[in-house]
Amino acid sequence: MSTTVFRIGGDLEVRRLGFGAMRLPTDPGPDRENSLAVARRAVELGVTLIDTAHMYGWGANEELLAEALHPYPDGVHITTKVGIARSVPSGEWTQDARPDALREQVEQALRRLRVEHIGLLQLHRIDPRTPLADQIGALRDLRAEGKIGRIGLSEVTVGELAAAREITDIASVQNRYNLLDRTHEPVLAACEAAGIAFLPWATVAWGQSGATAEIAAVAAEAGATPTQVALAWLLGHSPVVLPIPGTSRIAHLEENLAAEGLRLTEAQRTRLDRLSGAGAGEGEGKNGEQGNQGERE
Repeated sequence: MSTTVFRIGGDLEVRRLGFGAMRLPTDPGPDRENSLAVARRAVELGVTLIDTAHMYGWGANEELLAEALHPYPDGVHITTKVGIARSVPSGEWTQDARPDALREQVEQALRRLRVEHIGLLQLHRIDPRTPLADQIGALRDLRAEGKIGRIGLSEVTVGELAAAREITDIASVQNRYNLLDRTHEPVLAACEAAGIAFLPWATVAWGQSGATAEIAAVAAEAGATPTQVALAWLLGHSPVVLPIPGTSRIAHLEENLAAEGLRLTEAQRTRLDRLSGAGAGEGEGKNGEQGNQGERE
């Protein structure tokens, strides 16, 4: 039986099944009120790891979580990501991990989240125009100053992870990964070998799990939903996997978290393991998170 907790960086204890806040609407009105309720319900149900990013609404998602949850209950950790900026002329996003840009985004995150310290901060994308040593070095400096506690990466290769680890300790990796898309299996293997937390996004294959006959069949046998099967498979696949499924509906949130209690048989796991995992290529994940928009409604 897999444990339900993990210590990120060896000491930051979280429940392995977390919550991704990207899907939460932030504009004023009934949808925002619902978003606040979803975030609060997640914590009521025992979620201790909530994922957001500067890019999600350009800070609006961070502010939403602070409105919903601050002062944060003991043991609840909001992890955010920096390193993506919006172009003023076009409105499109691009990597920007220059040290000054990273420092500014961290300062903004501290203000928006209403905290003095972020337990886990992740680099949303490696900036190809800035030396890696400058990017990771800036985060290392922020950690030394006490503004962040642990450093993570997102959408990286095995080689990039290794290069970053030569500069400083890396506590987490957040890559696209699910039962139907295992492009980053080598990265997961590297994380498992090093005890690094692996936070998959697009955890339920953009809601397509139920369209796969084998997953649907296992779900029927187990008395569960295809989504729950996909999440239970992730939890049992590697002890370092910390899924962060996102949704904007309380019913789906409750369905997701119930997957923690689903125990797949060895025979069922074998059948699921045989699925090809042929999903989007690594290049798509490197370029954006458009697919994550359809995670769960």
